Amino acid sequence: MADKKHVLVTGLSGLVGTALRSDFEDRYELSSLSRYGTDGMDDSHNFKGNIAELDTIIPAFEGQHTVVHLAADRSANANWESALRNNFVGVYNVYEAAKRTGVKRVVFGSSQHAIGGFYQDEPYKTILAGKFDQVKRPFKLIDETVPIRPDGYYGASKAYAEGLGSYYSEFHGISSINIRIGWTISNDNPTSNGGGLAMWLSHRDTAQIHVKAVDAPDLLMYTVVFAMSNNYWNIFSLEKARKVLGYEPQDDAGKVLDPTSKMLERDDTDFKQHPDDPDSF
Repeated sequence: MADKKHVLVTGLSGLVGTALRSDFEDRYELSSLSRYGTDGMDDSHNFKGNIAELDTIIPAFEGQHTVVHLAADRSANANWESALRNNFVGVYNVYEAAKRTGVKRVVFGSSQHAIGGFYQDEPYKTILAGKFDQVKRPFKLIDETVPIRPDGYYGASKAYAEGLGSYYSEFHGISSINIRIGWTISNDNPTSNGGGLAMWLSHRDTAQIHVKAVDAPDLLMYTVVFAMSNNYWNIFSLEKARKVLGYEPQDDAGKVLDPTSKMLERDDTDFKQHPDDPDSF
């Protein structure tokens, strides 16, 4: 393991973390940071801390080359108090801990919700509603040049984090790679709704793009990319992810909905792993 890159993942037990864990365990010396610990990790790699409290996370950052930051209140409807503590303050603490401990790179789990205001516009509104017979192809894909248009405090926290990453990159020398994740689904089945067919990021592609980000050349100091699978109904451009990271998505959500498919409880962004803890996401 001495020759492997040391990588810390916050939120390893979440949906995205679960999807990438196996590939990361094979490729890196992997550590986890969470409030309650992560199943299947030995004590020396299983750190406990709260991203909202800087002093509690510093020990996990010591000796790490890269931190993949996924932990957050993942609710698209997060209220201000929770978003402030878990997302705004949390990501500041991650970058500040990285600066203090000499971490070289932060890979941030951003979100398409940073530009979710575009979902009010056509044809994206109709696509996400699953009314595919009303959509004329081809249509313009959303790319990274569009302005920030968050659709809530959650989306605003992701946009803020992208800006914070730019600051820590330019003024503190920390590489910041921001991945605007589409929708990683627990059972890897996106066919229950239009949003799934448009935004799906399969488990295989989730792992791939995060590996690409961790392994990107050291000279890549800052970027923001969209991350979805190669979906027929994709509304996002993947060209920058391909060009900058060498991402080549392997999966496609398909063209039609499955009326028998249902979204599982864990895929509801308001689902809590620890229901009695207001900050357990």
